[in-house]
Amino acid sequence: MIELARTYPFGAPPDRVWQLLMDTKALACCIPGCQCLDPDPEVEGRYVMRLSVKLAAVMGTYDGTVQIVDPIPMQSYRLHAEGRGRPGVVKGKASIVLTPNSDATTLTVAGEVEARGAIARVGQRIIKSAARLMMDRFFRRLQAVAEGRAEAGDALDAAEEESVDRAGDDD
Repeated sequence: MIELARTYPFGAPPDRVWQLLMDTKALACCIPGCQCLDPDPEVEGRYVMRLSVKLAAVMGTYDGTVQIVDPIPMQSYRLHAEGRGRPGVVKGKASIVLTPNSDATTLTVAGEVEARGAIARVGQRIIKSAARLMMDRFFRRLQAVAEGRAEAGDALDAAEEESVDRAGDDD
């Protein structure tokens, strides 16, 4: 079991951040390697997705589901996710909490990931690094959308590079 915890500042109010977190089109644009993210017609709050991952030794296409659990609008929810692909099976759970901060929002994510199959053999350290990298990339992209710096595609990539450059200047 791999545990992850991260905090992300958003220059947007909680209602804007929440709105994006519930918008499948916005999410699909922000999730690295997302090929599709569609509502599951059989279960409310569950989505079917296809994800192509290409990070170091963690490569492959996964088909799976993501379920939103216990949503408290503008405050928090939990996610349950599972994906299967040739590299193996990945399961995860996460809690997402939004904290208002004047006209901004602090988003906190705490979760755990479990891998089985060939992907589990590459080692927890590599899987943890890949998961953290994907999570950081997703939230940098979502920040860009929430803050009006990008909407999709190339603009998201440019905004993400700008965020990485600014973060490097802080060191």
